Amino acid sequence: MAPLYPLQFAPLFKRYLWGGRRLETVLGKYLGDGTDYAESWEVADHHAGQSIVAAGPLAGTSLGTLVRERGPELLGRHAPAILGGAARFPLLFKYLDSQRDLSVQVHPDDAAAARLDPPDLGKTEAWVIVAAEPGSRVYVGLRAGIDRQQLAKATAAGRTDECLHSFEPNVGDCIFIPAGTVHALGAGLVVAEIQQASDTTYRLFDWNRVGHDGQPRALHIEQALAAIDYSAGPVTPALPQSTERPQVERLVACDKFVLDRWTISDRVPLGGDERVHIVTVIEGNLTLDSPASGFCRDAEQGTIMLTRGQTVVLPACLPATIAAPSTKCVLLDAHLP
Repeated sequence: MAPLYPLQFAPLFKRYLWGGRRLETVLGKYLGDGTDYAESWEVADHHAGQSIVAAGPLAGTSLGTLVRERGPELLGRHAPAILGGAARFPLLFKYLDSQRDLSVQVHPDDAAAARLDPPDLGKTEAWVIVAAEPGSRVYVGLRAGIDRQQLAKATAAGRTDECLHSFEPNVGDCIFIPAGTVHALGAGLVVAEIQQASDTTYRLFDWNRVGHDGQPRALHIEQALAAIDYSAGPVTPALPQSTERPQVERLVACDKFVLDRWTISDRVPLGGDERVHIVTVIEGNLTLDSPASGFCRDAEQGTIMLTRGQTVVLPACLPATIAAPSTKCVLLDAHLP
């Protein structure tokens, strides 16, 4: 059985009316024809998308298969809890290109999602703004004082947007969105998103527009109104917290995931702590050097290069993997608590 190694997966592209081509122009991903590439699922184990290993001895293997057959090696200290439940990789990482405003939506929490048929996880997520056109906005949370009755009345009148808190984000902003938070990406943004491995979405408002068929898209108003946390209020960018490592900022620490931002100019060790890590480059490039055999795209050099927009999963069983940037490099590191 081939040993695990740093795993790259083939991106899964999702095409929606609000997408564009900046997954290619900004992040360097090769796209086919068309102008509606909305999402690149980088790491996913879900019925709506299954990541497949792209290189090395395990090429062609799905992430779900690795969880089921190599769970303790892949997941480390978190394996018992995950394998004792739905046996699914618990996080999903993606990039999004919003050329148009996304629908206003909300996701259920774990308890509500478990009652669905089929059952799903809840969806707590976090965004990191990778690129932003001038004037772009995000809509996150309700304005102070808005309750269910007020929101329901505004939605019935097609004026949901009047109840939403919004602001113009800056590149580098991290926005934490717990399950139950109303939210929407505005036009002109490229975003990195880490979330629970769920695709359950209740669409509350779609800006009174129609789809390609000339008809309004389906809404889930009653489900959305029931799922919203009305006590949360407006959401603002997360304040990065310093850590014991000067090159690492903690962007999010919750019971679903931890998200760190690394800014490095010299070699640093990643992982090696009995946790699985999702690592993606959002600025610059780097090479990874691991003592694990078989993962290398360049077998003679024993390294793999990651450029902007590329992602790797470091299995929990690996010792520390060395990241060596060629210049200043910024990466995101997501892992379980």
